[in-house]
Amino acid sequence: MIIGVPREIKDNEYRVAIVPSGVKILTGNGHPVLVQGNAGLGSGIPDEEYQAAGAAIIPTAEEVFAKSDLIVKVKEPLSQEYSFLRSNQVLFTFLHLASNKALTDRLVESGIMAIAYEAVQLEDGTLPILIPMSEIAGRMAPIVATYHLQESQGGSGVLISGVPGVAPGKVTILGAGTVGRNAARIAVGMGGRVVMLDRDSKHLRYIDDAFDGRITTIASNEHSIEKEALSSDIVIGAVLNPGARAPFLVKKDLVSRMRRGSVIVDVSIDQGGCVETSRPTTHSNPVFVVDGVIHYCVVNMPGAFPRTSTFALCNVTIPYILKLANLGWCKAIQEDQGLAKGLNVIGGRVTHPAVASALGLEYESFS
Repeated sequence: MIIGVPREIKDNEYRVAIVPSGVKILTGNGHPVLVQGNAGLGSGIPDEEYQAAGAAIIPTAEEVFAKSDLIVKVKEPLSQEYSFLRSNQVLFTFLHLASNKALTDRLVESGIMAIAYEAVQLEDGTLPILIPMSEIAGRMAPIVATYHLQESQGGSGVLISGVPGVAPGKVTILGAGTVGRNAARIAVGMGGRVVMLDRDSKHLRYIDDAFDGRITTIASNEHSIEKEALSSDIVIGAVLNPGARAPFLVKKDLVSRMRRGSVIVDVSIDQGGCVETSRPTTHSNPVFVVDGVIHYCVVNMPGAFPRTSTFALCNVTIPYILKLANLGWCKAIQEDQGLAKGLNVIGGRVTHPAVASALGLEYESFS
């Protein structure tokens, strides 16, 4: 199977879908790898390293798509790439289709087989490909939030750690999953007063034990979210319903009553966001203000640290890429139920129930 790796074109997206060690694994199993020129430069990987590992360097994305059976990316195809998609081809990447009907429609029209990284799920509910990116986004969230708390950035001027004689700032984290736990780790390390809300008491018990009581844990409901958000300097949205659109936990009215100069980091924005006033932003223009509250809603947060993110991502994707290449997509998903859960679109059909439900489309199971 010929594997193609185009260069990412999303705003300030410097990750790449395969590293040279992955190329060596694939070519060692008899699968040619085509890498678009300079695809790895943003992650510190020159073309020469790919060539030394056995890849062929291809000048254009159009040619990579045209010659490849399996396209491996980091982020979803953008409109400039829609015309390259075709039937009898497999696309393996982050898709987040529940909040992107235009792309979903195009994937359906193309007849391509699209498997979403974020929907690959093990029997215990673990999302093995999403986890490392969630870890990075979670650790980034308090860092970017504290930056935007600066007066010069339009923030309230609160130093999150406080100083002797002055109380630290308050960080409220909505969701105790991978993003939330990693955000908490950094926020606690920065000296913030951290509150975490989640509906699952097991998650809250884990947080209480893991952080030895340094984080206040609260059962999540409309009342508790309102109370904590109104007294916060930073609110981090870290909720996830795998494959589905994120629920609005922070409503527009609540945002209007939050502290002026406070910061919302909506890490759930890939799935539509958990704050009603959120909208996708880019690394070039990461924030906007609603009712005096700064919103940071960058859809590809880990792209800011591509060297770390690329290698973390490729560590978990390469076993699946190799399985798809060795067995073909049909046999691979039959043998790997976790990979099968990642199916979003196949041959003109939407095959993920949460995507179909979110977009009002017909769902057809694949069997």
